[in-house]
Amino acid sequence: MTNSTEAQKPQNTKKNKKKGATLDTFYGAKIQNTEQIEDIQENSPKSSKGNRNSPQTHEEFESERTKKMEALWEEKWEMMQKKFTHLQNQFDQTVKENQALKQELIKQSQNTKKLEENIKYLTDKVIDLENRGRRENLRIIGLPEKPEINTKLDMVIQDIIKENCPEILEQGGNTSTDRAHRTPSTLNPQKTTPRNVIAKFQSYQTKEKILQEARKRQFRYKGMPIRVTQDLASSTLNDRKAWNMIFRKARELGLQPRISYPAKLTIYFQGKVWAFNKIEDFQLFAKKRPELCGKFDTENQRARNT
Repeated sequence: MTNSTEAQKPQNTKKNKKKGATLDTFYGAKIQNTEQIEDIQENSPKSSKGNRNSPQTHEEFESERTKKMEALWEEKWEMMQKKFTHLQNQFDQTVKENQALKQELIKQSQNTKKLEENIKYLTDKVIDLENRGRRENLRIIGLPEKPEINTKLDMVIQDIIKENCPEILEQGGNTSTDRAHRTPSTLNPQKTTPRNVIAKFQSYQTKEKILQEARKRQFRYKGMPIRVTQDLASSTLNDRKAWNMIFRKARELGLQPRISYPAKLTIYFQGKVWAFNKIEDFQLFAKKRPELCGKFDTENQRARNT
């Protein structure tokens, strides 16, 4: 029995090495190397003496591929330049818009400043008109809250004039009042101090004479001390109250302080009369005078009082 063996030849199958290679660029694009390029790379002639007469040498292939890559890079570079130019234009436009907004903001700030100045001017005018409308008024402070007083305020005011400045009556002055009332109109039971009394006199000259006498000495009603001052708008009264601590200290130092209309402090110092519209101006003045420096520190005085 003859054993015949058939020689099996291994098939020389060429492994497929074809792969789709990619090149990532910094701009995010991808370059796809085709299978034909790999075939060309595998079948390209080597740089040897026997391959010098080949239709395309390996160097020529590399040169051609380099040119294609350069062309692709140039295309991507142009795209990047266009996008950069677009972004630059947008940036320039934003800068212009910001400049326009800045100019508009400056303009609005100027308009706001003018409006604030106008509002202050009008507010001051209204306050001044209100104060002028009260020029015949006197404010009486400390008059007891009693029914027999509240119901006869006109007569009580005449009694105050007779008790404190009878010379006005002797000179025949018109001491009549148009009206007199408590302020505020309703009594707050939580407050222990009596409400003020506002009296409107028929004669401005008589009102001024009474006010001058009240500045010279303490007024009384049936032996009880009271105060008589000019009636002013609430905002003006608050401005005057702001001087209280400085006023008391100046009086202690013998500076003869006075509060003049609307809320101006005047003192007599070193043979001269000095006037101040703002507390800051007076404090600056006091700091520059060794005799006054440190004696009008309102912050320290408030701290001691608290």
